[in-house]
Amino acid sequence: MQPGVVPARSGLGWLASGWRLFAFAPFAWLGLMFAYWFLITLVSLVPFAGVVAAGVLVPIFSVGFMAAARSAAARQPPRLTHLFEGFRSNPRGGVRLGIAYLLLIGCVMGGSALVDGGMLARWMLGGTRPSEAQLASAEFSGALLAAALLYAPVMMFYWFAPVLVAWRGASAAKAMFFSFFACLHNWAAFLVYGLAVGVLAFLVPLMLVSLMMLVSQGKPAAASFVLPLLLVMMPVLFASFYASYRDIFGDPALDPDVDPAPA
Repeated sequence: MQPGVVPARSGLGWLASGWRLFAFAPFAWLGLMFAYWFLITLVSLVPFAGVVAAGVLVPIFSVGFMAAARSAAARQPPRLTHLFEGFRSNPRGGVRLGIAYLLLIGCVMGGSALVDGGMLARWMLGGTRPSEAQLASAEFSGALLAAALLYAPVMMFYWFAPVLVAWRGASAAKAMFFSFFACLHNWAAFLVYGLAVGVLAFLVPLMLVSLMMLVSQGKPAAASFVLPLLLVMMPVLFASFYASYRDIFGDPALDPDVDPAPA
C-alpha cells in the first residue's frame, strides 16, 4: 500500500482522465449522480439523525464513484450497483471512517464559528442563510477562509481513505494516515490539480456567465447553463479522483490485494 510520487503535470492528467472516463458513458454517470443526490437528500430528511447519517455515508458512497470509474476504465459502463460498493467491501471500516469524517467536519465548523460567531456553521449545517449584510461582512469572509484552511488537511486525510478501507481492507486510522502522506508527498501534482479545477469549475463559468449576462442585457436566464455545467463537472471530478488513486497507489485492476469489481 506504499504510495508513489508522481510529477506535477500528473494533476492535469487526472482531470483529462476524469473527462475521458465520463465521456465513455455520460448518461450512466449522470444517473449515478442523481441517485446519489436523491439518497443523501432522503436520508437528510429524517429529523435530527438524518443530517448525521448523511455525513457518515458520504465517504462510503464515494467508494461507489471510484468503482464506477474503475468500471469505465475497463470499458464497461458504470451501473447503479456500483454506488453501493462501499456497503459491501469492509462496511464496518467505512462507518468508522464516516464517523471520523463527521467529527472532523464539526471541528472545521467550530473553528469557523470562532471567527464569525457561527454564521457559516448555521448555514452549512442548519440551512439558516445569513443576511446580505452578514454575507458581505469581514467576519463571514474570515470564516470562509478559516474553514478552507481547516478543511485542507481533512481533505488530505480522506482523499484516498475510503478506497483504502474498501479495496485494501485497511483500518480507518491507517487509511487516513496513508492518504494524508500520499497527498503530502504529491503536493505539486495536487497543487496543479487544484488550480486546474479552480479554473474549470469557477473562473470559466464566472467568465461565461458575465459574458452571457452582457449579451442578454442582464437577464437572469443567461446563467441557466450553470446547472448543466455542474452536472458534468461533478462526475468528471469523481472520475479524476480514481485517476489520482491509480497513479499514486497503482492500477487496482493489476493489484492482487484489491478486491475485484463486483459482477
